[in-house]
Amino acid sequence: MLALAGLVACDGPPDRTPTVGDADVSRGRQLVSDKGCVACHTFPDVKWPRGRLGPSLEDFGRQGLIAGQLPNQPGVLMQFVRNAPAQVPGTAMPAIPMTDQEARDVTAYLLQLQPR
Repeated sequence: MLALAGLVACDGPPDRTPTVGDADVSRGRQLVSDKGCVACHTFPDVKWPRGRLGPSLEDFGRQGLIAGQLPNQPGVLMQFVRNAPAQVPGTAMPAIPMTDQEARDVTAYLLQLQPR
């Protein structure tokens, strides 16, 4: 029974849609290009560049953890995309200057990424 509970927990919370009202997925998608995220990560709807330094984010919305350590939840992710080193010391991901709105938009985009 405990093993089954562990399997359910791996999938993360059932609803990871950001609850921040004005998040815009399409702006978030544009921001991952504008802010340079595509230089290190691959995204399903970005054909070039397709960075390989960081992990693929093609199904990020289904992942239970951010950077293998933090719960994949909107508030946590918004902090992580802005200042990953403050959240996970020693990470190779740099702090990325962005506004609160930009962080909400990037979060909304990342959390909707699902395998096709």
